[in-house]
Amino acid sequence: MAAVAGPEEPEPGGSFRRYLARLGALRPQPGVERPDGGRRTELHLLFDQLISESCGPAPAAGPNPQDVCALLVQACQLVHLDQEHLVSKVCQLIHHLLNRFQVMVDEQNLNFLLSYCISALKQCSSWTHVEILQALAALVYNNGPKCQKYLPDLLGKTGLLVQFSDSAQPDVELRRAAVRSMANLCLSVPGQPYLDESYRSVCFQTFLSVLQSSKTSDVDDITFCMLLQNALKGIQSLLNGGKMKLMQTDQIGSLLAVLKKCMFHGLPGLSIEMPAALYPAPLPQYDKRSPVKQEQSEPAAFKQTGNRRKKSKGKQKKGEFGEEGREDLGDAGNESVLGANMLKLHLGDVQSSPCLDPRTRASDVAYVPVGKDHLSSHYTSWKRISSSESEYSDAEGGIQSKMRSYQANVRQGALACFLSAIKSIEKRVLYGYWSAFVPDAPGIGSPQSVSLMTIALKDPSPKTRACALQVLSAILEGSKQFLSVAEDANDHKRAFTPFSVTIASSIRELHRCLLLALVAESSSQTLTQIVKCLANLVSNAPYSRLKPGLLTRVWNQIKPYICHKDVNVRVSSLTLLGAIVSVQAPLPEVQLLLQQPSSSGLNNSGSATPHRFNSSEQWRKALPSEGEPPDNPAGCASSEPCWLLRLCVSIIVLPREDSCSDSDANFPSFSSVYEPCPLRLESLQVLALLVKGYFSMAQSYFLELGEVACRCMEEMDPSIQLHGAKLLEELGTGVLQQYKPDSAVAPDQRVPVSVVVTFWTMMLNGPLPGTLQNSPHATLQTSACDALSSILPEAFCSLQNDQQILCVTLLLGLNHSENPLVKAAAARALGVYILFSCLRQDVMFVADTANAILNSLHDKSPNVRAKAAWSLGNLTDTLIINMETMGQSFQEEFSDLLLLKMLRSATEASKDRDKVKSNAVRALGNVLHFLQPYHIANPRFREAIEESLQALISTVQSEATMKVRWNACYALGNVFKNPALPLGEAPWTTQAYSALSSVVKSCKNFKVRIKSAMALSIPSKRECYGSTEQFCQIWSALVVALQKSEDTEDFLEFKYSASLRTQICQALLHLLSLAKSTDLPVIWETITEDGDTIKSYVLQYLKSGVEESEAGMHTDLCERERVLKGAIEHLSGIEKELEGKARVRVSVFLEDVLTNHANATELTEA
Repeated sequence: MAAVAGPEEPEPGGSFRRYLARLGALRPQPGVERPDGGRRTELHLLFDQLISESCGPAPAAGPNPQDVCALLVQACQLVHLDQEHLVSKVCQLIHHLLNRFQVMVDEQNLNFLLSYCISALKQCSSWTHVEILQALAALVYNNGPKCQKYLPDLLGKTGLLVQFSDSAQPDVELRRAAVRSMANLCLSVPGQPYLDESYRSVCFQTFLSVLQSSKTSDVDDITFCMLLQNALKGIQSLLNGGKMKLMQTDQIGSLLAVLKKCMFHGLPGLSIEMPAALYPAPLPQYDKRSPVKQEQSEPAAFKQTGNRRKKSKGKQKKGEFGEEGREDLGDAGNESVLGANMLKLHLGDVQSSPCLDPRTRASDVAYVPVGKDHLSSHYTSWKRISSSESEYSDAEGGIQSKMRSYQANVRQGALACFLSAIKSIEKRVLYGYWSAFVPDAPGIGSPQSVSLMTIALKDPSPKTRACALQVLSAILEGSKQFLSVAEDANDHKRAFTPFSVTIASSIRELHRCLLLALVAESSSQTLTQIVKCLANLVSNAPYSRLKPGLLTRVWNQIKPYICHKDVNVRVSSLTLLGAIVSVQAPLPEVQLLLQQPSSSGLNNSGSATPHRFNSSEQWRKALPSEGEPPDNPAGCASSEPCWLLRLCVSIIVLPREDSCSDSDANFPSFSSVYEPCPLRLESLQVLALLVKGYFSMAQSYFLELGEVACRCMEEMDPSIQLHGAKLLEELGTGVLQQYKPDSAVAPDQRVPVSVVVTFWTMMLNGPLPGTLQNSPHATLQTSACDALSSILPEAFCSLQNDQQILCVTLLLGLNHSENPLVKAAAARALGVYILFSCLRQDVMFVADTANAILNSLHDKSPNVRAKAAWSLGNLTDTLIINMETMGQSFQEEFSDLLLLKMLRSATEASKDRDKVKSNAVRALGNVLHFLQPYHIANPRFREAIEESLQALISTVQSEATMKVRWNACYALGNVFKNPALPLGEAPWTTQAYSALSSVVKSCKNFKVRIKSAMALSIPSKRECYGSTEQFCQIWSALVVALQKSEDTEDFLEFKYSASLRTQICQALLHLLSLAKSTDLPVIWETITEDGDTIKSYVLQYLKSGVEESEAGMHTDLCERERVLKGAIEHLSGIEKELEGKARVRVSVFLEDVLTNHANATELTEA
């Protein structure tokens, strides 16, 4: 069975071959008599040697896994189940060898060995069971899917593991071994089927009952810790591997209760009693706490304030894991889950400044409200008792240290399990348990409730503190909606505390505790987690509804950490600053912080920034500017630039001073003259966020920031280039926002067009064209494309001709890229450029762009097609603008063939998915509006026109998204504007009016109804509405729509009901002003039946017109009255002709409405 040896056999493999040979010699040979006792003695000696060898120092190269499996199988074949001492030894051998050499047993050998172990458990005495279960645990580790046929024996109703792990089991070692085997069975193997639901449920209940059990006096502390650890690993495997979704309230409540209990297991100075289950509640649940232990630990704890962290660091690795071998792998797995595999970049001190010991800034944190001083003594009381101050002997001290290490492992296991549970529970369900895990400000005289922050502040193990912070971060992630109810801006004086105030209080307490933890922390890894947790809190808290001041404290306290010796701390500190400038921007509090001089808030610890940043002009000298920046409207003087902006630019462009760092050898990419790459990338992201949220602050340094973007795009590192392009896009977008028609920024406060022209000239003469052609990096090309599309139209038109041509040529070229990301960005950019006034009148450019867009509209990527459809919509908008401004000349120059191609492509795209369809129908409406009589008469166009109209009509009636139907109604309105189309005569007219009439009455979405009513009011002649029957159907549909204008199941639609009534009233008056004598009987019949309803709505419509006029929304004060008078005049004339033939008095009805309106207006004015 032994494998063939390689050319150079390593020693362990050789020795294994010898053991195999010795085992083979012990097999009973036919015809050879051998005393059984002698063979048994030899087996004992052989197993002892093997166990001894497997426990010795690790060999350079392990034996062949096949040899290990062969040896174990032979050993089991030689040992009968009645030889219990040998069975015990062979199981120890399985346990040691598989763990030591990390051997994965193949399926054939696994079947034999598992059968052997299960038979041994059934037949052998109980004293052997622990060793057998340890062997079983090693065998099933990562082999769960191969053990399916043994699961009934192990996990069935009377399964061996279920029996041995039962809470009634008196032998704790046996129970622990069974739970460990069960936990190993629950490990998932990628690509393999997982445990059946019934077995999962059995395992979950078993683990839960283990965690709910209490330690009895006869159980050793360390054994109990290992039992809890195994159960926690089992639950974590079920949650992670089994993708278990926790849905039932009792299941969630029970799990969270035991996790909370285990989170505090063995935490010095704290003892909590947890209920069997937690229940979701909006108010805090108070935890019972044993005050006796707390008081006992206080005297020693007060002496420990200074050296707590140092001691814990030294003892962290001693006895770190409960068991060797396979169990160690479980811990290593947790470590990766908990983020302990972070990049440890210690790049040396940036400067030897007092600010490098953030703990000296503790005085900055002293903003604890008066009356809460008792809390600080509470916190101190939990500090760890040093063994040097205890009465233990050295041996006892060693045991205590080992026990503390095992207890810390339980706490870490519980937190790792909690992290997995968070991913398995719906967020809205999870937040019902918010008060059980997140601190709230204590009431007067009551103690602080224990929470995750208790661990983060007081646990002696830095790794456990980091785990707690990671769990808190996971809870905070995505909590924006839950926290949005918080409000404490107004002091409430009520008999009860509103939920909004409770949540606000919790947010404040989180800020306070995290800032306390920040100052007290010495471990760089944990410090990174604190700052990340703060960033998550800042990103989700509704500061606009809270009293100002929270962000100021965070801002002032994070400043010293920008120059921390650990790169991860510096990077996460910048992330936090980025969160501050992006949350609900622009916030007045942040605006003030950005205007502060760089030295403010730093008196206690010297400058917050390395001394190379201290010269306010040094970073500017590194950036030769092509023009003076405009005055800063936000009031930040150019002599004292924004601190954050200056810091980020310095990190990005200035060389670092400590050019010889110990870590450079490990990270070759960092051995450049600049700061480490992660730090520079984060600075670029913060700059982009600052420009996006506070452009008025950043615009004073507009050209300098452009220079920073240029420099980044000139570098070799693609990630730096990418973020340089993103910064460029944000700068371009900031200017575009200022020049929007509805912008609140005064013209003299905007970045002057001349400066914008200088800026883009610098970009186009710099690295931007090269970046756009950098084909190996598609993401970079995409970002550069987006940046180029953010150019201000007025600035583009002022660029030199060759630069305009360069931009257009690059974009048209990129539209043929094979990468869908690049192609989509180029298609979108062309859609932006087609609206520029200096380009849209160029027929050649419009034609080239049309061809490029139509090419992208047939791409296989849905994203490319969606962007191309949007651009086609813009291009057809341009056709209409040109038709109205340039007249016949543009229409004649534009290719008929291209127009036909556009019509057919848009019709085809209208059958695509909704994202494409919504813009395709917009394009169809524009093209059909643009067509001239000679196009419509052309036989080649006839079929395409018919198909496109049918596509629009079917889209209006379809079950597509509301945006698609809204655009389709709008498009039909555009079609009705073209006098060359045979409106009222062609068969499609009836279908179009029927579709719009149906939608205006019954569509759930009011915006779709508004657009259909608008479309119905567009035809300018009575003939366009077709027969009397058709005209009367439209009239009746609009009257019904008016009556139903307040009927909706969706409350959100009510805000559009006034606009809908306005639009329907306009349409009704428009129809009345065109009505023929044959139409009047039906109109009069409707007025007779529903006259009061129509009258009240028309009066409301006239009244709102006066109000809008007074508010300056309409220049013509009497527009609505004028339309009504026009309708009265038109109808009076027709009715005079009908006198004696029919008693129709529609004009009288309208005159009555007008009189009522005039009287109401006079009363209001009086």
